Amino acid sequence: MKVLFLATIPSPYRVHFFNELGKHCELTVLFEKNFSKDRNSEWRQYNIKNFKAIFLRGIAVKANKAFCPEIVRVYKMVQHDVLIIGGYNTPTSMYLISFLRRHKIDFILSADGAQVKNEKTLAYKVKKYFISSASMWIGTSQSTKEYFLHYGAKKDCIEFYPFTSIYDNQVLLEPLTQSEKQNLRKKLGMDNKYTIISVGQFIYRKGFDILLDAACKLPRNVQFYIIGGKPTDEYLMIIKKYKLENVYFLPFMNSAKLTEYYKASDLFVLPTREDIWGLVINEAAAAALPIITTTACVAGVEFIKKYENGVLVKKDDVQSLIKEITTLLEDEITQNKMALASLVAAHAYTFENMAAVHMNIIRKFMSIKDSNQD
Repeated sequence: MKVLFLATIPSPYRVHFFNELGKHCELTVLFEKNFSKDRNSEWRQYNIKNFKAIFLRGIAVKANKAFCPEIVRVYKMVQHDVLIIGGYNTPTSMYLISFLRRHKIDFILSADGAQVKNEKTLAYKVKKYFISSASMWIGTSQSTKEYFLHYGAKKDCIEFYPFTSIYDNQVLLEPLTQSEKQNLRKKLGMDNKYTIISVGQFIYRKGFDILLDAACKLPRNVQFYIIGGKPTDEYLMIIKKYKLENVYFLPFMNSAKLTEYYKASDLFVLPTREDIWGLVINEAAAAALPIITTTACVAGVEFIKKYENGVLVKKDDVQSLIKEITTLLEDEITQNKMALASLVAAHAYTFENMAAVHMNIIRKFMSIKDSNQD
């Protein structure tokens, strides 16, 4: 089976997925850009093994998007049985979709996550033109399905896949004991206290200011590790104002190092204002952590509703966040149940399973395509 995939950039988790998918098919991936300018330099270190990568030439439009006029020529040049377009909203993908629509060529449109928003009529019509042009749609969540349907997708032609950033062997077999956590904390130079961890870019959308506001009203024998960059002036002002000596900011770190901090922690909290997925939820679950996040985090909604491995709160709701953290602090039995549930969830969301599900979807697509041609 020859599969052609259009993607924006070779992000680490994306390359891992393609390497896994490439074990099951003859895979060629067209990348619009080499890297995203708004990401850490380690995102530029990728190991392509089981697929052929073609980096298109084009004009950068945004940090991770480009317009590559040669896309149609390259598309015609690469032999393939099925085409998957990873997103409709780059100039390159729009250009290719327009070509495919004119020539009535079937393709699969993929989206890692999406949420319907209020918008002007023109924007809606433009999105509908491109999204409805596909023959099959694959996404990660119920909200992504609603998004596809909103823009003209056919209900019976929508499939789901488990989106992830972890391999199966990265998921713990069982939660760490308190003794094991204590040893890890000692190794990492952490105090041996109840530890809440949060991970993400230090930007407004992630809601770390909400977590800091909550920290002000939580016991000081609880420590907070917020990992992902250099703290903003706003964060530092909150720290100074409330004399929060139990909050630690750490810069972006590689996956192996970050995993140690996950394992050394007791609870994962992501007070995000918007995440169309949120791969840190997968990573926290793999470390057997109970999870508290918001209803604006698609991964959180999917995991917690299916597996009951955490709690959802509304975005910007400091009081609810304080209440739920406090409740878990005082309920070790529930924490342990959630930790085990997180492992069940994480095992369902691995690169191996993501690739296997994609292959099943591709076979179904080919079967439908062949039957339509008969």
